[in-house]
Order: sequence, then structure tokens, then C-alpha cells
Amino acid sequence: MIVILLYSRFIQRNIMSAIQISVNQKTFIKDPTSSDLGRRIVSQGIESMNTLGFEQFTFRKLGSEIGSTEASIYRYFESKHKMLLYFISWYWNWTDYRLSLALTNVESADDRLKRAIHLLTAETKEDGNFLHVNETKLQRIVIEESSKAYHQKFVDEINKEGVFSDYKRIVETIADIILEINPTYKYPHMLISTVIEGTHHERFFADHLPRLTDSLKGEDSIECFFQQLVHDTIQK
Repeated sequence: MIVILLYSRFIQRNIMSAIQISVNQKTFIKDPTSSDLGRRIVSQGIESMNTLGFEQFTFRKLGSEIGSTEASIYRYFESKHKMLLYFISWYWNWTDYRLSLALTNVESADDRLKRAIHLLTAETKEDGNFLHVNETKLQRIVIEESSKAYHQKFVDEINKEGVFSDYKRIVETIADIILEINPTYKYPHMLISTVIEGTHHERFFADHLPRLTDSLKGEDSIECFFQQLVHDTIQK
């Protein structure tokens, strides 16, 4: 049994290491993964945006941090908003792939749903397969800054370009599992998008406004809450 488990993990890690995250091309001018400078821009961009916040983050500051010029960053990204969209697109494409792995060969719809909710609500750990991306800090950006990507006037144009396609595919995948469990449930997409956005709010509250949420010792209260919410909501 131990040998099989270790072999399974070995195979999974090899698969992950061969994966190329596909980011929507509308978010960049030049693919940042195509050069060492581009990868450094992404890596330090995540660090800086996580530390400074979207409002205080600038390409001038980023250029200084990587020992390059502001102009060199503009060769890869049109604006810091496009960089934020790049980060979000990367995160959801990566999450979509991890979801596919988590659900593979799991026959029970109930078990697949639990795994999916865990993936959406648990705190992210670095997986080590993408050295230029700190996934933990990237998740913090998604939690704290992603609403700025679509709560703005041009969201319809951005949506038409397919920037949110990975996010929507994740919702669709898990909504289908809910309908497999309860075909009469009327609001599967609404429920899953509420889980995702609600998790972001609760993680933010836990860090900055703890009296607006609950934290119990010995458990991840946010994951437990949403697991229970989904389970109770879709009961026939």
C-alpha cells in the first residue's frame, strides 16, 4: 500500500512538473515565461503587489526591485491592471488543473464535491513546480485584489476576451457535480461562485477584521463552514 501511494505521488509530481500553465494571451504583450527577465518580472511582481497592494504597486518600483527599467516591464505588460489579470488568469488555470487531478478516478460524486470544496477553500501551499511563482502569495493577491479585475467599467470587454474562462470552467465543473448529486437543485453556479468569493472575504476578515468571522482551534473554520454550507444547501 505504501509503495503504491508513493508511486502515485511520484507520477502526479512528474505530471505537474511537465505542465505549462496557459495564461490568456490578452493579458500580456510578450509572454513573460519566454525570458529570464519576464519570469523575474512575474516573480517580483507577485512579491511586490502582495506587499504593497494594487494601489501602491507601480512598474517604476518593480523595475527598481529587479534592477531593470520601467520601460522594460511595459514590453511585457500594458499596465498594472493587465498584470493583475495575468496573475488571476494564471491562478485559476493552475487551480483548474489541480482540480482535474483531485477529481481523477474518484467515483463518488459526494467525495468529488468534498475534494473540490477543499481545493477552493483551503489555504494554498507552494507546490515547487513553478519556481517563478509563489502560489501562497499569489493566493493572497487573488483574495485581496481580484475584485478589482472585474468590478470595473470594462469588465464586459475583458470577459469577451476570455480572461475569466478558467474561473468559469471551475464553477461549471463543480456545478455539474452538484447536479449529479441533486438534479433538482436550481442554483449550482450561484452556490459555487458564492463559495469562492465568500472564501476570499472570510480569509480577508480572518487576517484584518477577525470579529467579522469565526476561528475555532483545531480546524480550518472557513473550509468547515463552506463544506457544511454546500452539504446542507443541496440536500434533497
